[in-house]
Amino acid sequence: MEFKVGKKVTMETTKKNTKKKEKHENLKEKRSDELKKKKLSKKLQKKPKEKKVRSSLQKIKLIDDDEEAEKLSQNSDYYSEEEETSGDELHVKGDGVSPSSTVVARKRGDANTSGGDNDDNDSFHSAEESDSSEDEVAPRNTIGEVPLEFYKDEEHIGYDVIGRKIKKKDRKDKLDAFLANVDDKKSWRRFIDEYNDEEVELTKKETKMINRILKGKTPHADVNPYEPYVDWFVWEGKGHPLSNAPEPKRRFIPSKSEAKKIKKYVRAFREGRITFDKPKEKEKVYLLWGDDSSSSGKTRGLSYIPPPKAKLPGHEEAYNPSLEYIPTQEEINSYQLMYEEDRPTFIPTRYTSLRSVPAYANFLKELFARCLDLYLCPRVIKKRVNIDPESLKKKLPDPKDLRPYPTTCYIEYKGHSGAVVTISTDSSGQWIASGSTDGTVRVWEVATGRCVRVWEIGSSIRQVAWNPSPDLPILALSVDQDVLILDTGLGSEEEQGKIKDLLHMQKSTISDESSDAAIVSWLSDDKLGGLRLKHSKTVTSIEWHRKGDYLSTVIPAGESRAIMIHQLSRKGSQRIPFKLHGLPVSTAFHPLRSIFFISTKKNVRVYDLLKEKMIKKIDTGLREVSCIAVHPGGDNVIIGSREGKLCWFDMDLSSVKPYANLKIHKKDITNVSFHRSYPLFASCSEDGLAYVFHGMVYSDLNQNPLIVPLRILQEKNGILDCKFHPRQPWLFTAGANSVIRLYCH
Repeated sequence: MEFKVGKKVTMETTKKNTKKKEKHENLKEKRSDELKKKKLSKKLQKKPKEKKVRSSLQKIKLIDDDEEAEKLSQNSDYYSEEEETSGDELHVKGDGVSPSSTVVARKRGDANTSGGDNDDNDSFHSAEESDSSEDEVAPRNTIGEVPLEFYKDEEHIGYDVIGRKIKKKDRKDKLDAFLANVDDKKSWRRFIDEYNDEEVELTKKETKMINRILKGKTPHADVNPYEPYVDWFVWEGKGHPLSNAPEPKRRFIPSKSEAKKIKKYVRAFREGRITFDKPKEKEKVYLLWGDDSSSSGKTRGLSYIPPPKAKLPGHEEAYNPSLEYIPTQEEINSYQLMYEEDRPTFIPTRYTSLRSVPAYANFLKELFARCLDLYLCPRVIKKRVNIDPESLKKKLPDPKDLRPYPTTCYIEYKGHSGAVVTISTDSSGQWIASGSTDGTVRVWEVATGRCVRVWEIGSSIRQVAWNPSPDLPILALSVDQDVLILDTGLGSEEEQGKIKDLLHMQKSTISDESSDAAIVSWLSDDKLGGLRLKHSKTVTSIEWHRKGDYLSTVIPAGESRAIMIHQLSRKGSQRIPFKLHGLPVSTAFHPLRSIFFISTKKNVRVYDLLKEKMIKKIDTGLREVSCIAVHPGGDNVIIGSREGKLCWFDMDLSSVKPYANLKIHKKDITNVSFHRSYPLFASCSEDGLAYVFHGMVYSDLNQNPLIVPLRILQEKNGILDCKFHPRQPWLFTAGANSVIRLYCH
């Protein structure tokens, strides 16, 4: 057991001994460490029961035996000389104490007085009686946690217990230290304690302890770490546990701190701040001299195919087979009647001995055939791939997740006596206009199905188009060679005043651009209350610009086939400054930019109206184009054909190969349409079917559009036109049975 005794210095003793301290102060500083070691070694030699003093650590180890302690206390010379070395430490070690445990006794500097011996004896006895179990040795330097860097430029490194400066010792040169360590075998056990400025030498026992600690063993070899457990509590006869307190709440309530740590790790996993090491790929091992047929991996060059094994000879090929294998003469004659392919190549015969067996007649022939088989054998193994046809289908989302879209018929608009050829909705979605072969144009209220206005034109209506501007509720319709612009009378008083000024015309105007005769003439129609644009040939299609001031018309017939653009505010018309390549079918304005689409029977050309040049040409690959529609974003176009095909073209991708080619209708596609706000588009045909699709176009250019078929709307007769509601996911269809239907979600 280790004891630590500290010397107490009182005020009275310090006053008495001040004079003595001054006398012996110079003598104490001159004494070197070597004299101290010699004196200590002499004293220890006189006392055989004492252990050696560690000169390097300045420790004196005392034994716990009472008799030895009394002898040491009686020896006044020993203590008087030791008192002169003030600030030194006495390290006492008992018989049953570990090597690292020490006892420290501090001495006063004024040890010459007789009272000093008594004080030291008292301190020694108090050290024996103390029950301190500290294993640390009191340092000679008392600066505490002050860094040694603060004393870098000073001559001392700190202060001892009394307060005197501990001067720095002269260090050897590196070369001198190296030469000294070469001759000294114990140099590897020495190291310098910079804190106390001492050279420490480890004993053999301490080095053994350090080696055991490095190996993960206990410091002392006598300690048994696997001693049996001794249960100090007696459990028998006890009816109650050690503690009858209720279980704490933390045992059955989840820990909040652990939940926070788990969230922290989960967030780090998701953000990629914590990653796991990928498993290393195993090196492919193969037999260097093994058979190639056994290797399952792919090999370079021709794959090895083992030669087919020849049939082993049987009993019938023996030189003396049994009688059951030998054919009769009738069987031999029957072989002649067989085909050569079915005829047996070998007829068994009997011989008395093996020496009488003749040479095989077909030996060379069969050997040559065998060589041909090996030479002409195909060197490629064709493996049949078993693929499930369902796995080849593209996985599409469930249509229930893509709602809303039109599914059921909600309202039927009846009033026309002939087939409804064309329909159009206004920008607000409150009104819908329809044109029929009976020569009438009707305006309906969408919500109620009430017919608000009827115009008797007297001729079959080809197309009806509502002005997209919400401030101009006017209607444009094409009848034979005329385009009529009519006032619906549905706007407010201010809007009606603007419309009257817009449709008012003082005199008729004729377009200046004409080769032989005027193509378009502007006239006022007093009977219908609007304007009449008289063309030289039949007008098949009309299309409004998004601002509502320009109108395009298609005149495909005659030698003067042309596409005209009319300006309503100036009452003027002009041809497009582009050459037409083929018979024009329909036109479309870009919803955002000044780009114009012209579709012919084979191609679709895209023109820039400001720069007056062609941007792109789309080769549809269809037999005949019937209609086109531009996506509200302007980068995608759907094209319908007379053969029932629907093509989706992405303007940023190839202009030859469509992104999607859908063969959905059996007859001609009459119209295709995009919804303005919802990702929907539809197509209708003369077969009485209208298909509704989900067409999502993503802003990310790396992601392709998503096309999903949603619904098939069927009618008895053909569907001649279809239009979406501008604000709701509703679809209007114009049937050949003179009925307009509204399909809602």
